[in-house]
Amino acid sequence: MIRSKEMGRSLGRLKQLAPAGFAMALHVAFTTPAFMFRTYSREWTDAYTRRGLIMTDPTVRWGLRNTGMIRWSDLAPEDEAGILAIAAEYGLAHGVTYATQTGGSRSVCSFARSDRDFSQQDCDEIADLAETMHGLTANEETLHPEFRESLRQMAVTFSQP
Repeated sequence: MIRSKEMGRSLGRLKQLAPAGFAMALHVAFTTPAFMFRTYSREWTDAYTRRGLIMTDPTVRWGLRNTGMIRWSDLAPEDEAGILAIAAEYGLAHGVTYATQTGGSRSVCSFARSDRDFSQQDCDEIADLAETMHGLTANEETLHPEFRESLRQMAVTFSQP
């Protein structure tokens, strides 16, 4: 129960820090995350999926190759497909991507705002929250069934725009 409350608090705070939305792929194996939380608008999610943007998304590419945090503006030179400019058209004008890996398990998370860039304090808090969520969901096969069901419900709740 404590883990579920911590996850819910973390997700709620991330919604405040990233009002234009976020996508958290926790414990990615090959190309599939064990848990996915996404709060981007339906319009952006539909456009992203319809155009197959994941295949050339510089935030995903960076997150699968690196750990730490990077601002989307720093990824612009690597964005041959112009995905960051397309994202800005949907209100995702400022963003950061955070990736972590422990015990061979990687999580990749991106966060967006439309109003301003993320402050360093925002970035530090996002990193702490992402690390907490990565840790709370580690070892999926050993998670208590009630916690796993709670995570499934949160994934549904936090995947609705």
